[in-house]
Amino acid sequence: MNTVINVHDLKTNYSKYLEEVIGGKEILLGKHGKAVAKIVALPNAGSESRKLGKLKGKIWMSDDFDKPMTDLWNTVSNK
Repeated sequence: MNTVINVHDLKTNYSKYLEEVIGGKEILLGKHGKAVAKIVALPNAGSESRKLGKLKGKIWMSDDFDKPMTDLWNTVSNK
């Protein structure tokens, strides 16, 4: 059974409760002893950080992607 904590307790022990949430526990936040909100970890919380090259081979870019678009520019600017 989850314990309902009040805002003052959450503010006082924020780091402790944050670690518990990251560990998978759900925290019920209450007002006058009644639960009004639930604090849970995001689905990707605690996942590994981003790494360079993770999308290598999944993205294709044309060899001339940075070539000036003079034809398009001339078409737009002449109107």
